[in-house]
Amino acid sequence: MDIKTFKFLAPKLPAEMAILMRGPTGVGKSFLAVAMAKELGLPFIDVRGSTMDESKVTGIPDFVASKELGVSTFVLPSWFVRACREPVVLMLDEINRSMPQVMQAFFQIVLDRELGNDGNGNPMKLHPGTRVVAAGNFGAEYDVGDVDPALLRRFWTQDIECTTTDWLSWAEANDLDPVLIDFIRQNPAHLRVDPGTVEQGTVCPAPASWHRLNDAMAHMGWKATVLAGSRQDGLYGLCTGFIGVEASIAFVEFISKYELQISAAQVLAGKVPVSAVKKLKASDSLAVLDKLVFHNTTNDWDNTACGFAAKFLNAVPEEQLVHFWNKLMKTRRMKNVTRLHKLGLGDKVIELVAKANALSTKS
Repeated sequence: MDIKTFKFLAPKLPAEMAILMRGPTGVGKSFLAVAMAKELGLPFIDVRGSTMDESKVTGIPDFVASKELGVSTFVLPSWFVRACREPVVLMLDEINRSMPQVMQAFFQIVLDRELGNDGNGNPMKLHPGTRVVAAGNFGAEYDVGDVDPALLRRFWTQDIECTTTDWLSWAEANDLDPVLIDFIRQNPAHLRVDPGTVEQGTVCPAPASWHRLNDAMAHMGWKATVLAGSRQDGLYGLCTGFIGVEASIAFVEFISKYELQISAAQVLAGKVPVSAVKKLKASDSLAVLDKLVFHNTTNDWDNTACGFAAKFLNAVPEEQLVHFWNKLMKTRRMKNVTRLHKLGLGDKVIELVAKANALSTKS
C-alpha cells in the first residue's frame, strides 16, 4: 500500500483495531506512526521490542505490595501505564526482532489490550482510545523471526511502499533541500535500492537515508542549494556513508551541474526567459516539464502563472509539448488544463498530433 492511501485509511479505523506495518528498513514506517498520532492529536509512545527483555514489558515483581497482600503482583512499565491512563498511539516497533517472551507479551497487548494484575487478579487495560501500531522489517535479507499467525490475524496488516510521489510530497512538506528533492524527482531509481539485490553489507539508499543525508549536509553548512554549481571536498565521502557509492556519484555530479536546472516555481513566476529555454538541452527541458506536471498535481495555477507556463511551453520542441500535455491530462487536475487550453495550448497540441498522424499515413 502506498503511503498516501495508508495515511487516509489508518486514522479512520476503530481505536481497538491494531495495525501492523510491514516493509523494508528506511521506508518510513516510524514517520507514518508519528504522523498518525499528530493527525489524531494524541501523544506518541515508541517501544522498541528488539531492545527489551520480558521484564521490560510485563514488569518486575512488586515486593512491597506482594508482602502486604500475600499475592504476587507486578509493577508495569511506565509506557504501558500511560497508555492505560490516557489515549495515545502506542508503537510496538521492530516486533519481529523481539525475543519470543517479548513477542508473547506484545501478543497479549494486541489481543486483549491488557497486561499484569492487581491484588485481586484484575489486569490493567489500555485506555479505550489508545491505538496500537506495530512495525517490522520483513524479507529474506533481514535477520528476523516470524510473526505468529495467531498474532498476525489480529492486525490490520499492510505492506508499506514508499513511492517516489509519496517521498517527494513528504520531503517538500518537511523542508528538505530543494536541490536534493530535485535530484530524486529526476532520478527516482536512486530513492531506494533493495538490499537483497546487492552484496550483503553494502550501503544502499533508502527514503530515510536521504533524510539523514539532508540533515547532515545542513548541519555542516553544505546544503545542496549552497553547493549548487560547485564541487565540495569531502561531499562524496559524506554521501557514501548514507546512500552508497552509486547514488553518491550521481548526486555529487548532479549538484556540481545544478546551475543548468530550472524549477517549476521559476517557470510559473516568469523568471525563465524564452531565450534561456531555447538553449536548454532536450534532457534538461524534459526535466522541467516533468517538474511542472508534478507541481500541477498539488497546486492550482492562477491566470498569471498559466501565462508564464504557456510562454515556456511554446518555446520547447513541439514533440516535448505533446509529451507534456499527455502527462498533464493523466493527472486529471482539469483546472490548470482548462486555463492552459484557453491560452491556445490545447488547440496547438491537437494540430501537432494531427500533423504527425498525417505524415505517418503518407509514409
